[in-house]
Amino acid sequence: MRRFLNSLSGRFLALTLAFVMLAEVLILVPSIARFRVDYLQQRLDKAQIASLALLASADTIDADLETELLANAGVFNVVLRRDAVRQLVLSSPIPAPVSATHDLRMAGPFTLIRDAFALLADRENRVIRVIGQPVQQAGLLIEVTLETAPLRKEMIDYGLRILSLSALISILTATLLFLTARRLLVVPIRRVVRAMVSWGQAPEDARRVIEPSARVAELREAEEALQDLQTQLTQALRQKERLAAMGASVAKISHDLRNILTSAQLFADRIEASADPAVARAAPKLVASIGRAVALTEATLAFGKAEEHPPRLNRFALRPLFEEVVEGEGLSPTSDPACLIDVAPGLVVRADAEQLHRVLANLVRNARQAIEATGKPGGTIELSAGEDEAGWWIRVGDTGPGLPQKARENLFTAFSGGARKGGTGLGLAIAAELIRGHGGRIDLVRSDAEGSEFLIRLPGDLPALAEDL
Repeated sequence: MRRFLNSLSGRFLALTLAFVMLAEVLILVPSIARFRVDYLQQRLDKAQIASLALLASADTIDADLETELLANAGVFNVVLRRDAVRQLVLSSPIPAPVSATHDLRMAGPFTLIRDAFALLADRENRVIRVIGQPVQQAGLLIEVTLETAPLRKEMIDYGLRILSLSALISILTATLLFLTARRLLVVPIRRVVRAMVSWGQAPEDARRVIEPSARVAELREAEEALQDLQTQLTQALRQKERLAAMGASVAKISHDLRNILTSAQLFADRIEASADPAVARAAPKLVASIGRAVALTEATLAFGKAEEHPPRLNRFALRPLFEEVVEGEGLSPTSDPACLIDVAPGLVVRADAEQLHRVLANLVRNARQAIEATGKPGGTIELSAGEDEAGWWIRVGDTGPGLPQKARENLFTAFSGGARKGGTGLGLAIAAELIRGHGGRIDLVRSDAEGSEFLIRLPGDLPALAEDL
């Protein structure tokens, strides 16, 4: 039972019963007040008929007939005011003093409701005076006295009948609404849940993708969205499996290729020492080509393993790191292309020096290769850095030819095109990954005919740990 009440069906049924009963109670309250007014008005009407019958008779009626008329009207006495004259028409002994007077001519809805429930709450049999308007303009007013016990009993019987009918209507309405909601909402929702569970057990099985069939527009939209999501994820999983298999194969090929290229590099070093002028001229190009091939295979293996250690954050001066990167690439302020460093000697950053060195070396190398690819002398690479409220920033700019549009679209995606012709994009993908590990980001802020500029952002504050509540 508890499980049913915690379900969508059970809660919907309980809420439906509660709201229908609330509506019936809101109907019952004025109904009981209306019943009391009708009861009292009926007594006034009967009392008026009895009084008019007496007034129409020329002779005085005996006491037995008067008692019978009062008993039939359910009152103790009748006062009829005609032509501003108050006249006691019928009367009999009153068993108790009059406890209250109720004028039905000027009572509002809230007064009638208050008086009705005050009568229900009072279990004592009291005598009350009721004043009303005679029917058919038979006088100015009519006044009767009567007991409250019969009225209270009639009101309780009426209320119980209304409550019983309300309960029956509530149960019937709630049952119909429950069955309708179950048919239109609960059953389709359960079907969606079953489809999600079934697909989750074998997401690569396209037969388990849900087929939209709900008649309710919102549920059908949800099923269609789920179908699109499942289809896309199924395709992505298949692609991931193929890429994983391909990556394993590429890793094996790269490993063997690296060994072969390493051997070739040793032989190329020997060829470089040849006395043959033609061989001596070709040897550096051969060595450079083999070196790039070795670097590519090593980068592919490193990227495939995804074994980069988390950054070991330490504070260090940035300018010596810049100078080490520039020197490692064979650049200087007087080289071709020239490399300029614009950073304060005392600027200290918090980062992993080794990983930041790899990032900057990649950017500087790409800039140098882009300038050299133009075949024109000259060109400048500039490294600058600074600190602001958000943390530290590093700029790497060049006066190269700029990046093609296709390269900009997938600049930091591996194997989707690098920053230079023939590149794989591994260097920038790894660089972006390393910077994200620091909590920062790397962006291409400018690339046009005048050159390109990359901006690295490193956060200045460590993320605050959430306090236990």
